[in-house]
Amino acid sequence: MSMNMDIDLDDELADDPKAAIIEMVTNDLSRIKAAMEEIRGQIEQTQRVVDHEQQRNADIAAELRTINDNLDTTPRQDIQAKYDEALDARFRLTTMRGQLEKFQANLEHLEHQQQILSMILSKIQGVSSLEADNANTETNGRGGLNIVRIVQAQEEERQRLARQMHDGPAQSLTNFILQAEICQRLFDRNPDRAAEELGNLKTAASVTFQKVRDFIFDLRPMMLDDLGVVPTVRRYVDSFSEKYDIETRLELVGEERRLETHHEVMLFRGIQRLMLLSRDYANPGTLVVRIDMSDDVIKAIIEDDGRGFDTETAFGGSDDDERLDPRIQAILTLKEEFELVGGGLTINSSEADGTTIRLDLPSEDFTF
Repeated sequence: MSMNMDIDLDDELADDPKAAIIEMVTNDLSRIKAAMEEIRGQIEQTQRVVDHEQQRNADIAAELRTINDNLDTTPRQDIQAKYDEALDARFRLTTMRGQLEKFQANLEHLEHQQQILSMILSKIQGVSSLEADNANTETNGRGGLNIVRIVQAQEEERQRLARQMHDGPAQSLTNFILQAEICQRLFDRNPDRAAEELGNLKTAASVTFQKVRDFIFDLRPMMLDDLGVVPTVRRYVDSFSEKYDIETRLELVGEERRLETHHEVMLFRGIQRLMLLSRDYANPGTLVVRIDMSDDVIKAIIEDDGRGFDTETAFGGSDDDERLDPRIQAILTLKEEFELVGGGLTINSSEADGTTIRLDLPSEDFTF
């Protein structure tokens, strides 16, 4: 966002904070809706291509079986041509499947953003005017700015995901094309070397496929819809421990149960974000995630033994204090998101004893 846009937004917030925020969120919802429609069209088109490439692969596989049955009588150039065609068909199918998964993941991410922004908009429109008496002016102005920060945090998350997709799967697919071209050139001159390169290509494809699966899980785990928040967090905790070499465990209090879908998404995202903040800023040796489902208010406690901080100093500045480090900004934003639905966030931290953060989320929808 440019400096001029920041100034304009500040002016609008000063004149009519509620109207300015409603307009901003509404515009964002319109952009998301348009993007979703475009992606749905891309998904439909890509699915047709995938179906076509699957049929093409099946046809070529049948032809290769026929060649294999008549290997002694089939000219070498015909074998090579069919092999090249099979390699090209397999590559195209893998590429298009990856593209389809990317579009589907982007759509799910936009749907989640649309859900959050719709919730924010309904809450803003349901609250009485922000221009109350002088006693409420400071609080209301801060609340408006907090909503702005939540929306900005969502945009930063989109940018982070786009960078990850560009630096990860997209770059790997480029490398696959280069390796396939090397194999093609080596097929006649050095078959053994070509076989070696194909083995390397297969290994690289397997590694990339696992990275894509991890990326999709981080973006929107399918098991969250199928099995619920507890099994999803359990798998994430196991993966987190293995990937980052941090002793991590999950403890469950009360009987495991399902929640409303948006509550499960919100709880999982909150736990995920706090675990990543601990990894990035606290350098812990041990991380404990505790989910308490024994009451009407679901509690998620994330406790680490890493480098803590003085909470009074960290949270003592104004809400728009640019000196706040990214960890504090992220915690504040998460706190505001949970407060929007009637929940909350509490934190205890010290430099010597680590950090404990508790998220509270009502099991039923909160209304004003």
